[in-house]
Amino acid sequence: MINKVLAYAQQHALFTLEDKIIATVSGGIDSVVLCDILHKLKITFCVAHANFGLRAEESDADELFVKKLAKKYNVPFYSEQFNTQEFAQQEKISTQMAARTLRYSWFEQLRQKLNYNYVATAHHQNDAAETILLNLTKGTGIAGLHGIAVKKEYLIRPLLCLSKDDIYEYVTENQLIWREDSSNESTKYQRNLIRHEVMPVLKKINPSLETTISQTVEKIQGAEQIYLAYINQVRQNAYRTEAGVTYLDLEPLRQATALPVVLFELLRDYNFNYDNTKAILETFAGISGKTFESATHVLVKDRDQLVITPKDLRVYGSFEINETDEYFEQPNLKLQIRRAAAENYQIPRGRQIAALDLNLLQFPLKIRPWKEGDWFVPLGMNGKKKLSDFFINEKIPVNLKNRIMVLTSDKSIVWIIGYRLDNRFKVTDKTEQVLELEIKP
Repeated sequence: MINKVLAYAQQHALFTLEDKIIATVSGGIDSVVLCDILHKLKITFCVAHANFGLRAEESDADELFVKKLAKKYNVPFYSEQFNTQEFAQQEKISTQMAARTLRYSWFEQLRQKLNYNYVATAHHQNDAAETILLNLTKGTGIAGLHGIAVKKEYLIRPLLCLSKDDIYEYVTENQLIWREDSSNESTKYQRNLIRHEVMPVLKKINPSLETTISQTVEKIQGAEQIYLAYINQVRQNAYRTEAGVTYLDLEPLRQATALPVVLFELLRDYNFNYDNTKAILETFAGISGKTFESATHVLVKDRDQLVITPKDLRVYGSFEINETDEYFEQPNLKLQIRRAAAENYQIPRGRQIAALDLNLLQFPLKIRPWKEGDWFVPLGMNGKKKLSDFFINEKIPVNLKNRIMVLTSDKSIVWIIGYRLDNRFKVTDKTEQVLELEIKP
């Protein structure tokens, strides 16, 4: 069994015998086997135990058992107690999700503090099979068919080559003791329901179910490499980003094979689900302006593109630029500020730079969000124009309008930042000093 785990680790480049590993140990049978195998491989490791405080005295007894286990192997022991239920209520997530979030965050903090190479969990083939069935039941893309990743950055699962039967065989041969978690028997948890009531039925059809699923996962991972290569090809043709805004051009998307699936993958990072994707697809042939929201982003169908912006980027209040400032920076805007003599000055092209007549400005200048009723005199024109009308003419998507800032001098708009100067403050042959402001990434 030990040689099987070592060969599996070498096959997937999980660790070397010289690496230092944090073993995550609950005290259950799986993590006890993980500890014993690391010990027999003579790997430098420590034991980390997360006490979630969900089972009162039973949780404390688990922690004491794991502490004694670490002493048995003569390795360092670390533990952390969490108020899991309070965290779950605060974040509005399930208790199981709260426990997962808390423990993995702590494991990684501990790894960095100790300067260890990896964090090892004791997941095995049965866990992977249960995860796949759970994902299929809830709905998933191809990524959900992996089950549990063998390695993800510093997190490793060296026991994924073993089944639960292998685990029981190992503890019997090595006369190991462990603690049973009473909550593992409760079918109120979805995973336990699959473990106790679904898996036994499937194993009647295929007694080697875990091994079969493990082999299927390997095939899926291979197919996914081809799948992701195609997704990335479409992404390169359709995707661009500017100043924190993502644009997806529709023409390359329309030519894509299996467009609903491709678009789902492209939008998944912005937390749009498959139902969102199908609704967004229906707008491809429609008029502009349709808006969709995920938990984190806003998407607008704008002519021949999709425009995606993070939520909560609207800025409130105003900011000042003083006469001697060389930089301006706030979360959504960074400006470099320069002064130059007008003689031999070449007025720059492009919307990212504003060249202004310094003598016409009154400091401090102010930067604020635009508001209804704002007007300016567009560069090259003599008459006033409302900003709202200017945005319509410029065909600016609604989710970008909310991000637009203006530069003002004594309440007069000098620059719609990133779009258009006001004609009254432009550089002319009478200008003596130039104030130049450039938008930086």
